[in-house]
Amino acid sequence: MSSTPSIDASSSISSATETVEKTRLLLTLWAMSCTEGTVKKSELTSKVKQKRKGKNVGVSQSLYDELQAADVIKIYKQNQTPMVSLTDTGKQILIDSLINPDFVFDATVVAARLANGLIALIRELHQGGIPLTSVKQAAIVSYDEFKAIALQVYDQLNKDYNYDNLVPIYRIRRTIGDQVTRSQFNEWMLEMQANDIFQLLGGEVLNVTGDQVEDSILPPVGKLRFFAQRLTAEN
Repeated sequence: MSSTPSIDASSSISSATETVEKTRLLLTLWAMSCTEGTVKKSELTSKVKQKRKGKNVGVSQSLYDELQAADVIKIYKQNQTPMVSLTDTGKQILIDSLINPDFVFDATVVAARLANGLIALIRELHQGGIPLTSVKQAAIVSYDEFKAIALQVYDQLNKDYNYDNLVPIYRIRRTIGDQVTRSQFNEWMLEMQANDIFQLLGGEVLNVTGDQVEDSILPPVGKLRFFAQRLTAEN
């Protein structure tokens, strides 16, 4: 007598619930960052709380740890207060989750902050602020190759966002992405400065987040460099 393989329905339900919870967390984080700039971890946890079997259920630390380990979110401290920000990888994952036909909100009413956050996400996607694919690109293996790509990225960002020739270094790093390691990016950007191609500048920056600072450059000697300014038209 043959036996029919059993399907663990509880496991499938649990997995679907986790996906919804992660998506709600990321969308709430995105919405809060759109209106408030920086987001306190405690406030995000409070916003995502929901009633389940008569009890308030918040966000587990294990979920935060999982998302941070996957570079979906970044957790950092600002004046000793834990803060959370959504990475570019996190935005892509959020988009992928929202366009998945299997995803639905598990409530009849969607909070205004989530609806407005979704609208803002769609607008940024439409304007080209978020890449449509997460296809891994070929690694950059030489300084000359990096220089050409960095200049192209700089010019495109400067044009698209009207940076007036002061392009945030973190935007260049994130656009180039995992084509180059963090340490190699820093080294080659500093080499471009030494060769009078870029000038890397610091200065006071308003409403900067911890992850933006982290994705800028702190040279071995000197202060944080947040902006890149192109010194030559052709190199």
